[in-house]
Amino acid sequence: MKIMRYLLLSAFLIVSALAGAGSHAQETPKAELRVGFVPGPYIDEFKVGVAPELQKKGYRLRYVEFSTGLEANNAVFKGEIDANVMQHTIFLNSYNERQKTDLVGIVHVPTPPMGLYSKKHPLGTSIKPGATVAVPNDPVNLQRALWILRDLGLIEIRDSKPVDVTELDVIKNPGGIKIVPLEAAQAPRAIDDVDFAAIQGNFAIYSGPKLTNAFALEKMTTPYINVVAVKRDNADSQWAQDIVAGYKSQTFKTAILSDRFYDGFALPDYLK
Repeated sequence: MKIMRYLLLSAFLIVSALAGAGSHAQETPKAELRVGFVPGPYIDEFKVGVAPELQKKGYRLRYVEFSTGLEANNAVFKGEIDANVMQHTIFLNSYNERQKTDLVGIVHVPTPPMGLYSKKHPLGTSIKPGATVAVPNDPVNLQRALWILRDLGLIEIRDSKPVDVTELDVIKNPGGIKIVPLEAAQAPRAIDDVDFAAIQGNFAIYSGPKLTNAFALEKMTTPYINVVAVKRDNADSQWAQDIVAGYKSQTFKTAILSDRFYDGFALPDYLK
Protein backbone atom coordinates (compact mmCIF):
# COMPACT_ATOMS: atom_id res chain seq x y z
CA MET A 1 0.00 0.00 0.00
CA LYS A 2 2.84 2.39 0.88
CA ILE A 3 4.55 1.58 -2.42
CA MET A 4 1.33 2.40 -4.30
CA ARG A 5 0.98 5.74 -2.49
CA TYR A 6 4.61 6.52 -3.22
CA LEU A 7 4.13 5.80 -6.93
CA LEU A 8 0.97 7.93 -7.10
CA LEU A 9 2.66 10.80 -5.28
CA SER A 10 5.69 10.58 -7.59
CA ALA A 11 3.47 10.61 -10.67
CA PHE A 12 1.56 13.63 -9.33
CA LEU A 13 4.78 15.54 -8.67
CA ILE A 14 6.13 14.75 -12.15
CA VAL A 15 2.90 15.93 -13.84
CA SER A 16 2.85 19.10 -11.72
CA ALA A 17 6.47 19.84 -12.58
CA LEU A 18 5.82 19.38 -16.28
CA ALA A 19 2.76 21.61 -16.12
CA GLY A 20 4.72 24.24 -14.26
CA ALA A 21 7.52 24.04 -16.76
CA GLY A 22 5.06 24.46 -19.62
CA SER A 23 3.47 27.47 -17.95
CA HIS A 24 6.87 29.02 -17.39
CA ALA A 25 7.82 28.45 -21.02
CA GLN A 26 4.70 30.25 -22.19
CA GLU A 27 5.59 33.24 -20.05
CA THR A 28 9.16 33.47 -21.34
CA PRO A 29 9.41 36.40 -23.78
CA LYS A 30 10.18 35.66 -27.41
CA ALA A 31 13.92 36.28 -27.77
CA GLU A 32 13.84 37.92 -31.21
CA LEU A 33 11.15 39.71 -33.19
CA ARG A 34 11.49 39.76 -36.98
CA VAL A 35 9.48 42.59 -38.49
CA GLY A 36 9.07 43.25 -42.22
CA PHE A 37 8.66 46.54 -44.09
CA VAL A 38 8.41 47.87 -47.64
CA PRO A 39 9.76 51.31 -48.67
CA GLY A 40 8.02 54.02 -46.70
CA PRO A 41 7.84 55.66 -43.27
CA TYR A 42 6.79 52.62 -41.28
CA ILE A 43 10.23 51.32 -40.40
CA ASP A 44 11.23 54.77 -39.11
CA GLU A 45 8.04 55.04 -37.07
CA PHE A 46 8.79 51.65 -35.56
CA LYS A 47 12.43 52.37 -34.78
CA VAL A 48 11.80 55.74 -33.15
CA GLY A 49 8.72 54.91 -31.08
CA VAL A 50 8.08 51.18 -30.78
CA ALA A 51 11.54 49.59 -30.70
CA PRO A 52 12.60 51.34 -27.46
CA GLU A 53 9.54 49.93 -25.67
CA LEU A 54 10.18 46.40 -26.96
CA GLN A 55 13.86 46.52 -26.11
CA LYS A 56 12.97 47.50 -22.55
CA LYS A 57 11.09 44.20 -22.37
CA GLY A 58 14.12 42.22 -23.52
CA TYR A 59 13.37 41.70 -27.21
CA ARG A 60 16.04 41.67 -29.88
CA LEU A 61 14.75 43.18 -33.11
CA ARG A 62 15.56 42.20 -36.68
CA TYR A 63 14.28 44.34 -39.54
CA VAL A 64 13.62 42.74 -42.93
CA GLU A 65 12.89 44.95 -45.93
CA PHE A 66 10.90 43.80 -48.98
CA SER A 67 10.27 45.31 -52.40
CA THR A 68 6.56 44.47 -52.46
CA GLY A 69 3.72 43.87 -50.05
CA LEU A 70 3.09 40.43 -51.52
CA GLU A 71 6.59 39.33 -50.52
CA ALA A 72 6.14 40.76 -47.02
CA ASN A 73 2.81 38.99 -46.52
CA ASN A 74 4.16 35.70 -47.84
CA ALA A 75 7.03 35.92 -45.36
CA VAL A 76 4.62 36.34 -42.43
CA PHE A 77 2.46 33.47 -43.60
CA LYS A 78 5.49 31.15 -43.96
CA GLY A 79 6.83 32.16 -40.56
CA GLU A 80 9.98 33.73 -42.01
CA ILE A 81 9.11 36.93 -40.13
CA ASP A 82 6.74 37.52 -37.23
CA ALA A 83 4.93 40.64 -38.41
CA ASN A 84 4.91 43.24 -41.15
CA VAL A 85 3.92 46.90 -41.29
CA MET A 86 2.94 48.11 -44.76
CA GLN A 87 -0.73 47.57 -45.67
CA HIS A 88 -4.29 48.59 -44.89
CA THR A 89 -7.07 46.22 -43.89
CA ILE A 90 -8.74 46.18 -47.32
CA PHE A 91 -5.50 45.09 -49.00
CA LEU A 92 -4.89 42.54 -46.25
CA ASN A 93 -8.36 41.04 -46.65
CA SER A 94 -7.90 40.94 -50.41
CA TYR A 95 -4.58 39.12 -50.00
CA ASN A 96 -6.15 36.59 -47.63
CA GLU A 97 -9.03 35.98 -50.02
CA ARG A 98 -6.78 35.40 -53.01
CA GLN A 99 -4.01 33.47 -51.29
CA LYS A 100 -6.18 31.53 -48.80
CA THR A 101 -4.13 32.83 -45.87
CA ASP A 102 -5.02 33.93 -42.36
CA LEU A 103 -3.22 37.18 -41.61
CA VAL A 104 -4.84 39.77 -39.33
CA GLY A 105 -4.15 43.34 -38.30
CA ILE A 106 -3.47 43.93 -34.60
CA VAL A 107 -3.01 47.72 -34.43
CA HIS A 108 -3.31 50.70 -36.78
CA VAL A 109 -0.26 52.89 -37.53
CA PRO A 110 0.15 56.48 -38.80
CA THR A 111 -0.34 56.40 -42.58
CA PRO A 112 0.24 58.98 -45.33
CA PRO A 113 -2.71 59.16 -47.76
CA MET A 114 -2.56 58.45 -51.48
CA GLY A 115 -2.30 61.61 -53.55
CA LEU A 116 -2.43 62.84 -57.13
CA TYR A 117 0.87 64.47 -58.18
CA SER A 118 2.39 66.03 -61.28
CA LYS A 119 5.77 67.31 -62.46
CA LYS A 120 4.37 68.71 -65.70
CA HIS A 121 1.57 70.88 -64.38
CA PRO A 122 1.73 73.62 -61.73
CA LEU A 123 -0.21 73.03 -58.55
CA GLY A 124 -3.67 74.53 -58.81
CA THR A 125 -4.11 74.19 -62.57
CA SER A 126 -7.06 72.20 -63.86
CA ILE A 127 -6.69 68.68 -65.18
CA LYS A 128 -7.32 68.98 -68.91
CA PRO A 129 -9.22 66.53 -71.14
CA GLY A 130 -7.05 63.71 -72.44
CA ALA A 131 -4.57 63.90 -69.56
CA THR A 132 -2.70 60.69 -68.77
CA VAL A 133 -2.95 59.47 -65.16
CA ALA A 134 -0.85 56.63 -63.77
CA VAL A 135 -2.69 54.51 -61.19
CA PRO A 136 -1.81 51.38 -59.17
CA ASN A 137 -2.53 48.16 -61.02
CA ASP A 138 -3.64 46.11 -58.01
CA PRO A 139 -7.44 46.25 -57.66
CA VAL A 140 -7.63 47.55 -54.09
CA ASN A 141 -5.34 50.53 -54.61
CA LEU A 142 -6.67 51.13 -58.12
CA GLN A 143 -10.05 51.72 -56.50
CA ARG A 144 -8.53 54.33 -54.18
CA ALA A 145 -6.98 56.15 -57.15
CA LEU A 146 -10.24 56.08 -59.08
CA TRP A 147 -12.02 57.53 -56.07
CA ILE A 148 -9.62 60.50 -56.13
CA LEU A 149 -10.46 61.11 -59.80
CA ARG A 150 -14.15 60.67 -59.04
CA ASP A 151 -14.03 63.16 -56.18
CA LEU A 152 -12.42 65.67 -58.56
CA GLY A 153 -15.41 65.25 -60.87
CA LEU A 154 -13.33 63.71 -63.67
CA ILE A 155 -14.94 60.28 -63.88
CA GLU A 156 -17.80 58.20 -62.56
CA ILE A 157 -17.27 54.62 -61.39
CA ARG A 158 -19.53 51.75 -60.45
CA ASP A 159 -19.55 50.23 -56.98
CA SER A 160 -17.44 47.07 -56.96
CA LYS A 161 -15.75 44.82 -54.45
CA PRO A 162 -12.18 46.05 -53.96
CA VAL A 163 -10.76 42.73 -55.16
CA ASP A 164 -12.65 42.98 -58.46
CA VAL A 165 -11.95 46.58 -59.50
CA THR A 166 -10.53 47.24 -62.99
CA GLU A 167 -10.39 50.21 -65.34
CA LEU A 168 -13.65 48.87 -66.82
CA ASP A 169 -15.42 50.10 -63.69
CA VAL A 170 -15.07 53.63 -65.05
CA ILE A 171 -18.55 54.16 -66.50
CA LYS A 172 -18.26 57.85 -67.41
CA ASN A 173 -15.13 59.67 -68.53
CA PRO A 174 -16.29 62.83 -70.32
CA GLY A 175 -12.80 64.33 -70.50
CA GLY A 176 -11.23 61.23 -71.97
CA ILE A 177 -8.75 60.82 -69.09
CA LYS A 178 -6.23 58.14 -70.07
CA ILE A 179 -5.78 55.76 -67.14
CA VAL A 180 -2.41 54.00 -67.09
CA PRO A 181 -2.19 51.09 -64.61
CA LEU A 182 1.25 50.11 -63.32
CA GLU A 183 2.96 48.59 -60.30
CA ALA A 184 2.40 50.96 -57.37
CA ALA A 185 6.09 51.25 -56.54
CA GLN A 186 6.79 52.45 -60.12
CA ALA A 187 4.48 55.47 -59.87
CA PRO A 188 7.11 57.93 -58.53
CA ARG A 189 9.36 57.18 -61.53
CA ALA A 190 6.49 57.16 -64.02
CA ILE A 191 5.51 60.69 -63.02
CA ASP A 192 8.03 62.00 -65.59
CA ASP A 193 6.17 60.26 -68.41
CA VAL A 194 2.53 61.03 -67.54
CA ASP A 195 0.56 64.15 -66.73
CA PHE A 196 -0.40 62.93 -63.26
CA ALA A 197 0.27 59.94 -61.03
CA ALA A 198 -1.78 58.61 -58.15
CA ILE A 199 0.98 57.68 -55.69
CA GLN A 200 0.54 55.83 -52.43
CA GLY A 201 1.69 57.95 -49.52
CA ASN A 202 4.55 55.71 -48.44
CA PHE A 203 6.10 55.83 -51.92
CA ALA A 204 5.45 59.55 -52.37
CA ILE A 205 7.14 60.93 -49.29
CA TYR A 206 10.42 59.10 -49.94
CA SER A 207 10.61 59.83 -53.66
CA GLY A 208 10.20 63.60 -53.78
CA PRO A 209 6.51 64.61 -53.76
CA LYS A 210 5.26 66.11 -50.52
CA LEU A 211 1.74 65.61 -49.22
CA THR A 212 1.29 69.38 -49.28
CA ASN A 213 2.12 69.42 -53.03
CA ALA A 214 -0.59 66.98 -54.06
CA PHE A 215 -3.28 68.14 -56.46
CA ALA A 216 -5.62 66.07 -54.32
CA LEU A 217 -5.36 63.66 -51.40
CA GLU A 218 -7.67 60.75 -50.82
CA LYS A 219 -10.30 61.03 -48.12
CA MET A 220 -8.76 58.31 -46.00
CA THR A 221 -11.06 56.25 -43.77
CA THR A 222 -10.11 53.75 -41.06
CA PRO A 223 -10.05 50.63 -43.29
CA TYR A 224 -7.33 52.32 -45.36
CA ILE A 225 -5.09 53.21 -42.41
CA ASN A 226 -2.24 50.70 -42.32
CA VAL A 227 -1.89 47.96 -39.74
CA VAL A 228 0.66 45.65 -38.18
CA ALA A 229 -0.13 42.22 -39.62
CA VAL A 230 0.55 38.82 -38.04
CA LYS A 231 -0.75 35.28 -38.45
CA ARG A 232 -4.12 34.86 -36.79
CA ASP A 233 -2.80 32.25 -34.34
CA ASN A 234 -0.23 34.78 -33.10
CA ALA A 235 -2.58 37.72 -32.61
CA ASP A 236 -3.06 37.10 -28.89
CA SER A 237 0.53 36.09 -28.17
CA GLN A 238 2.50 38.08 -25.62
CA TRP A 239 4.94 39.39 -28.21
CA ALA A 240 2.14 40.59 -30.49
CA GLN A 241 0.45 42.38 -27.60
CA ASP A 242 3.78 43.93 -26.67
CA ILE A 243 4.01 45.35 -30.21
CA VAL A 244 0.52 46.82 -29.77
CA ALA A 245 1.55 48.31 -26.43
CA GLY A 246 4.62 49.82 -28.07
CA TYR A 247 2.51 51.69 -30.61
CA LYS A 248 0.13 52.89 -27.91
CA SER A 249 2.94 54.00 -25.61
CA GLN A 250 3.74 57.57 -24.66
CA THR A 251 7.14 57.09 -26.31
CA PHE A 252 5.50 56.49 -29.69
CA LYS A 253 2.94 59.26 -29.24
CA THR A 254 5.62 61.82 -28.40
CA ALA A 255 7.84 60.74 -31.30
CA ILE A 256 5.06 61.07 -33.89
CA LEU A 257 3.24 64.18 -32.66
CA SER A 258 6.44 66.17 -32.13
CA ASP A 259 7.80 65.57 -35.66
CA ARG A 260 6.47 67.79 -38.46
CA PHE A 261 7.36 65.03 -40.93
CA TYR A 262 4.10 63.34 -39.96
CA ASP A 263 1.91 66.35 -40.71
CA GLY A 264 -0.85 65.25 -43.06
CA PHE A 265 -0.69 61.59 -42.02
CA ALA A 266 -3.92 59.83 -41.11
CA LEU A 267 -3.57 59.03 -37.42
CA PRO A 268 -5.08 56.10 -35.48
CA ASP A 269 -7.59 56.97 -32.77
CA TYR A 270 -5.08 56.28 -30.00
CA LEU A 271 -2.99 59.25 -31.20
CA LYS A 272 -5.86 61.73 -31.34
